[in-house]
Amino acid sequence: MAWKILERMQREGGEWSGFLEQGVRVEGRLELPGTFRIDSQLRGSIASQEMLILGENSAVEGEIEGNAITIAGRFDGRIQARSKVEIQSKAVVTAEIQTPCLVIEPGAMVDGQCHVVMGFDGSKPVTIPIRSPIRNVRRQAPNQAASPNQAAS
Repeated sequence: MAWKILERMQREGGEWSGFLEQGVRVEGRLELPGTFRIDSQLRGSIASQEMLILGENSAVEGEIEGNAITIAGRFDGRIQARSKVEIQSKAVVTAEIQTPCLVIEPGAMVDGQCHVVMGFDGSKPVTIPIRSPIRNVRRQAPNQAASPNQAAS
């Protein structure tokens, strides 16, 4: 597993600080100077200078302060990002998010509030409550159309 992650890191480029792979449990504070990937369980706070990636197998609870944050797993807490937060399609996020740019892919489960910071000129942020549609919706294959009976239920 670790070798696959290292190979992916080399392909993606950039300066990587490291990763926590599946099966690892951490409680406390992480301070990360470079790009870091988490595919494990973590409870606590994270301070990231570059990119932070919460992989599909991650389950993180706490606070994140960072530059660019990508979430593909589970997160519960508070996020403050300087550039962007990207929530991928398989993510489950319950959070208060403060960022100048929020990207939510279709299929992501999101519940919380987002404070969109318009700039660094002292203007007030815009607060947007966010909530995914019904959580118990059956997912269909991408090329299947919903029948009228499925759409009504």
